[in-house]
Amino acid sequence: MTTKRRNGYVSHITTPKGIKLAYERMGDPDNPTVILIMGLGAQMRIWPDALCYALVDKGYQVVRFDNRDVGLSSQLDDHGNPSLLAAWLSTKLKRKAQVPYTLKDMARDVLALMDELKIDSAHLVGASMGGMIAQILAAKHKKRVRSLTSIMSSNTSPGLPGAKLDVLLKLARRPTPFNREAAIRYTMRMNRLIGSPAYPMDEMELRALAETSVERSASPTGFKRQLVAITAAGDRSHLLKKIKVPTLVIHGSDDPLIPARMGEDTAAAIRKAKLKIITGMGHDLPPLLVPKLVKLLSKHLKKSEKRWHKKQQKALEKRLQPAPQTDADTAESAEELAAANSARVIPLPRQQA
Repeated sequence: MTTKRRNGYVSHITTPKGIKLAYERMGDPDNPTVILIMGLGAQMRIWPDALCYALVDKGYQVVRFDNRDVGLSSQLDDHGNPSLLAAWLSTKLKRKAQVPYTLKDMARDVLALMDELKIDSAHLVGASMGGMIAQILAAKHKKRVRSLTSIMSSNTSPGLPGAKLDVLLKLARRPTPFNREAAIRYTMRMNRLIGSPAYPMDEMELRALAETSVERSASPTGFKRQLVAITAAGDRSHLLKKIKVPTLVIHGSDDPLIPARMGEDTAAAIRKAKLKIITGMGHDLPPLLVPKLVKLLSKHLKKSEKRWHKKQQKALEKRLQPAPQTDADTAESAEELAAANSARVIPLPRQQA
């Protein structure tokens, strides 16, 4: 099933676990691939088209997709409406939470998408929850990841400041009934709350973004199941220490959902990670911010791609090198040479008459 969508096509794959994933791929499939992983309750269309096209122009294939339970991917309503409190308590008591699915399951969705599209390795760019998913992949599947970019994300380390309480309370007030217009107004209100003070979106932009999301697909229970998966994941600091791929952490100084301190902590936990705090950025990807993001991403991707090719070349040269001779090999060669000399026929000198 394929639907034309501007510069790309909305297509679907089905994972080995039976999850249908909607995705778009743009650019030349022979070019290095950048996979964009979106955050909590957000559809792939939240990745700005201008950002995607700019990366294509830089020589990359870009793949963006809807996570499970959002957009045009599988809506797992048969998994029920899980308890956020129960998941939180399980994490605090260090017990395994009973949840519909985990962030690790969502990471496996990305691997399934890569397998289906014949992508051996890719640069991963994740926003918010998408950053958490990308972190898991970079730590556990390093051969599939050329670089990591974690945007406005976290490792949920204990002791760090959380989201602003007033923002959380307002976000929790979902409209009832959840009809089209109510959903659009709620989405606009949410985007105002978490938006970037230095890169504001006007009312027309907010309305267009909300209409695109709501008319494409709206799943209040899917949002909650994803939130429970994040909550059940708990502290992932130990996982971040395993990440060895080139990493860029981007965070906004004015993020009301995931404070900048969390971005700083994420960068500190990852070996040689680069940190960029953007003044006036909130918890969104507004059009005015796209040029700055493209500049940061392009520099990081270019350096990471060169490093990856150099690493591949070294690995190839190592495989092509002849195996070093052991003492046993040397002794065996000496014995063979001695045997050959003893078997050689040496002519006698001719006698003179």
